[in-house]
Amino acid sequence: MAVEGDFDPDSISRSVEEAKAGSIKARLRALYKFTRPHTIRGTILASIAGTIRALVDTPGSIATANWNMMLPRAFIGMIALLMGNAFIVGINQIYDEKIDKMNKPFLPVASGEMSKRFAWGAVLTGGCVGPLIVWNFFPLLLFKLYMLGWFLGAIYSVPPIRTKRNPIAAGLTIATVRGFLLNFGVYYAVKDAIGATFSWSPKVSFIARFMTIFATVIAITKDLPDVEGDKAYNIQTFATKVGVDRIAKGATFCLLMNYVHAILTGLLSKAGTFRPLSMVGGHAALMAMLLFRFQQLDSSQIRSIKTYYKHIWDLFYLEYALYTLI
Repeated sequence: MAVEGDFDPDSISRSVEEAKAGSIKARLRALYKFTRPHTIRGTILASIAGTIRALVDTPGSIATANWNMMLPRAFIGMIALLMGNAFIVGINQIYDEKIDKMNKPFLPVASGEMSKRFAWGAVLTGGCVGPLIVWNFFPLLLFKLYMLGWFLGAIYSVPPIRTKRNPIAAGLTIATVRGFLLNFGVYYAVKDAIGATFSWSPKVSFIARFMTIFATVIAITKDLPDVEGDKAYNIQTFATKVGVDRIAKGATFCLLMNYVHAILTGLLSKAGTFRPLSMVGGHAALMAMLLFRFQQLDSSQIRSIKTYYKHIWDLFYLEYALYTLI
């Protein structure tokens, strides 16, 4: 199974040479890697799931929606989110270049596949175009929330604040942006587009809670494969302080409790609030998958650690699919 971090040094060297020689294909490939595709998948799935949820929660909206207006607006909204995503992950690679040479040498800035100048161009484009789209096409509240996420994403990586140096601040940053702001923002935007009044439905409240906790776990486990480089550059993470094995066990326990919370929410809520098969059965199945993957983890092997982290992202993606069914 291929996981992030699997790479062929010879292939990377060829890609660097091709990019430096001006190959458009090589530069596009580097740009694709620069955007961190696993984070893009999460953003796209959150957008699609949030849109479906808002439409399903609003009776008659699918039949009466002005799709000639809705679809273009949904598309430009997705572009704005992807621009914000590229800005945040891109600026992190620029400021983490030296650390990534040890931890993630396959990333395009660290490998030399993408020049600093090109990287800054991509980051500034994403950082400017995204806010301009939201300012021109969406309500002021969404612009403020978008800029909050933009700001938190920037100070995560940029000195002198650089919140990633503190494990608690780093976890809160990622949890806020990917857990709350993304899910609330998409749902609110769709409600506004169809002319419906926003209200905190039980399902939206649930996904906001659930994904905020899940994003916190991702914020902690993302550092598991990076202990060597983080120690070398004095980046304090829970993994460097506590150890990979204990963090993996703690993260798995937190996710288990998150799934238990989901199952109990389905069982104890008023009849008709959730679909029992999806809410209870679906989360029980995902919890079983988590336990199975954790049993396969060998915390002394870097490849096993990367595989474990990949499976956490897989569960994150699956939750959005389940969200449309609960």
